[in-house]
Amino acid sequence: MADAPTTLTLTLATGDVVIALRPDLAPGHVERIAGLANDGFYDGVVFHRVIDGFMAQGGDPTGTGMGGSKLPDLKAEFSGEPHVRGTCSMARSSNPNSANSQFFICFETSKFLDKQYTVWGQVTAGMEHVDALPKGEPPRSPGKIITARAA
Repeated sequence: MADAPTTLTLTLATGDVVIALRPDLAPGHVERIAGLANDGFYDGVVFHRVIDGFMAQGGDPTGTGMGGSKLPDLKAEFSGEPHVRGTCSMARSSNPNSANSQFFICFETSKFLDKQYTVWGQVTAGMEHVDALPKGEPPRSPGKIITARAA
């Protein structure tokens, strides 16, 4: 598909984060993330779990870590792609096929996540803006996505 989105841009208060989408690894998850982004689903959604040295998690419209979109959960698309700094991967419950709209961005290499979470993208610009997100579970004043758009 020639017009399929190749990047996702998250506009945060501190600047833009550009993510290269990886449909070669997780076509269903990339389609979900891009579709939700372009529907405005992520606009105003906070990063509700930000653990220094590990990852920043968002994508839950309730801001609690317990919510998701009204769409059905996705079947896992695990790959051998490593979880390194800037990797974007889907959050899920203990059920491997429970990813929906929540995702996380790795601050550092986290090999223990490899082959257990669906990698769908890689930050290519603006990682300093992810690094600047307020830390906490949840943060006292969480950082939020102003807009998210796939192009």
